[in-house]
Amino acid sequence: MVQIKTPEQIAKMREAGLVVAAIHAATREAAVPGATTRDLDEVSRKVIAEHGAKSNFLGYGGFPATICTSVNEVVVHGIPDDKTVLKDGDIISIDAGAIVDGWHGDAAYTAFVGTGHAPELVELSRVTEESMWAGIAAMKLGNRLVDISKAIETYIKRQPRPSVGEHSLGRYGIVEDYGGHGIGTEMHMDPHLLNYVSRKRGKGPKLVPGLCLAIEPMVSLGTPHTEVLKDDWTVVTTDGTWSSHWEHSIALTEEGPLVLTAVDGGKAKLAELGVTAAPDPLG
Repeated sequence: MVQIKTPEQIAKMREAGLVVAAIHAATREAAVPGATTRDLDEVSRKVIAEHGAKSNFLGYGGFPATICTSVNEVVVHGIPDDKTVLKDGDIISIDAGAIVDGWHGDAAYTAFVGTGHAPELVELSRVTEESMWAGIAAMKLGNRLVDISKAIETYIKRQPRPSVGEHSLGRYGIVEDYGGHGIGTEMHMDPHLLNYVSRKRGKGPKLVPGLCLAIEPMVSLGTPHTEVLKDDWTVVTTDGTWSSHWEHSIALTEEGPLVLTAVDGGKAKLAELGVTAAPDPLG
């Protein structure tokens, strides 16, 4: 059953979303060579405490941290620890969440550690992030869930094949086993949102005011296939190629989409795509 929110509830989700945005800003600054992924989790814990919020990751299904730290070939759900030390040239996807008065926020981004990153990694992150925004722009009244999936997939498939020098790496891999989801009084709710079109899934529900979704493409430089490591959390590509993960939580209103986890509510980026963002309920 898809949960529909009132404007007042969306305002609370906006509060949670801004806490997530603050976690992103702080962890991005801390993701430097020599830092451990546990160091980043400590930064996240501090931000959550400073905002009087709660973590929706800590304890979720037994997860032991407040963020997921997914380095290089890790797609999602990497567990922060003292052993994983960030090195110059690494990429890391950080997935973070927060709860304010029972309402959830959830978002992820890919960061570059140090300097001198390979062009194909910079392009991988760009393609993944832009496909997310294509999906957000498709979150319009009257559209259906599949229109978001189609926008994400179409954007990715229209990009030039990634390559290293003169050598083609093949097509980008749109990760198949994980996708977006509804969000509200729980972090993961119906509907499940694929990052590609599946005939088996049909068109999905119609997009209506009060619908809130976490849109999160995950893309690799190779395979779309993944496997879970022995810790029962860490998801890696089966061919070892590196991956990127971007995510925002969005509320659809009568006045358009509001990107709950973006500082400006998504106003600037959506304007580039010809979409007007909904007014921020917090002003």
